[in-house]
Amino acid sequence: MGNILIKNAEIVTMNKQEEILHGDIRIKDSLIVEIGTGLIPRSDEAIIDATNRTVIPGFVQTHIHLCQTLFRGKGDDLELMDWLRNRIWPLEAAHDEESLYYSAMLGIGELISSGTTTIVDMETVHHTDFAFQAIAKSGIRALSGKVMMDQKGGDVPAALQEDTNSSLQESVDLLEKWNGYGEGRIQYAFSPRFVISCTEQLLMEVRDLSAHYGVKVHTHASENLGEIEIVQAMTGMRNIVYLDHLGLANDSLILAHCVWLDDEERRILRDRGVHVSHCPGSNLKLASGIADTPGMLHEHINLSLGADGAPCNNNLDMFNEMRLAAIIQKPQHGPTTMDARSVFRMATIGGARAVGMEDKIGSIEVGKKADLAILNLYNFHTFPSYDVDPISRIVYSATRADVETTIIDGVIVMDKGLMKTVDKEIVLHEANRSIKRLLLHTPLK
Repeated sequence: MGNILIKNAEIVTMNKQEEILHGDIRIKDSLIVEIGTGLIPRSDEAIIDATNRTVIPGFVQTHIHLCQTLFRGKGDDLELMDWLRNRIWPLEAAHDEESLYYSAMLGIGELISSGTTTIVDMETVHHTDFAFQAIAKSGIRALSGKVMMDQKGGDVPAALQEDTNSSLQESVDLLEKWNGYGEGRIQYAFSPRFVISCTEQLLMEVRDLSAHYGVKVHTHASENLGEIEIVQAMTGMRNIVYLDHLGLANDSLILAHCVWLDDEERRILRDRGVHVSHCPGSNLKLASGIADTPGMLHEHINLSLGADGAPCNNNLDMFNEMRLAAIIQKPQHGPTTMDARSVFRMATIGGARAVGMEDKIGSIEVGKKADLAILNLYNFHTFPSYDVDPISRIVYSATRADVETTIIDGVIVMDKGLMKTVDKEIVLHEANRSIKRLLLHTPLK
């Protein structure tokens, strides 16, 4: 950590008033300690000249699979269950310690370089410690956990089928090692994959362990109509109703997708304070559907955004997710639906609420963590800037290439496009070497 003074910036605060300021930001250790104009540099401060630059809260992506980044391009043009059975589960089963580490590093490098500072990550069954090592080394803020899959049979590879007690014990061991690491930068989240892959016993134990340790639960729900049919056949209930029946539906639960909900399920999400991670890029590419985000916002359900995994999206870019989240709703609900500010809230403070850190991240305010991205919007594709809402420019015009600098926990992890904590050349080389090794031993349908 160090002391930093950002000078002469346009500052998109996302505070309660959603103020847009022009001035300076002083960072001491990991915190924002002063916001103002004409702040005098101190001898112990690194100075960032942000003239013609825009500073935003770092993006909070609430559904990511770092373990899948290595499989980018290997799951194209499939629907969810075929995508899982024929490609993703076999490849996850093939992971070893080294391949998982570089898969995580590859994803983290992409995330940091496009302005994401916090993720909610779901790993695979084995070798999760190596993903945590990558998270720790890179400096990204993360809630992560090993995936849990103890339901026997089906098309799940034997290497991914767990014993219930072993799955629970390994999760607790990882939690006790990593939860709170880096002065709280890393947190553990119990990660049952979805109802189809988990026994009722496991889900109830996860409920109790989440309450005991005070940590989040991160799972998938109601992504695909075929998935919902399987859940109903297994339980006699729809996804959200079943999770509520088990006592899992509460403000510690982060649900990815929620594309296909009925009125009762939306009521449960609202009344229990469950957080929803909207993944428009993934939902479109897997032909899962379009979630009713306007309806959920109307019900005051907290929404955030996530890219999901690289093989069902092909990038982990929040700019892409914001733009999609806005424009896919407009043909059905009208042009004023999902305006730029609503979507930017989801990408920042909405994600902070989902991870229970709205008092620490998600906006630029004194006393909050210095998790920031500095954008260069001084370019052809983002001009004119005169009399245009800066948030509109960010959501509708900006791209990942406009991110110049990323700061997490007061540490500059990317400086003017140069990665400081991830060795790009090594990661790219090892990513190719790792996927080549896995594919030699993993026949895909």
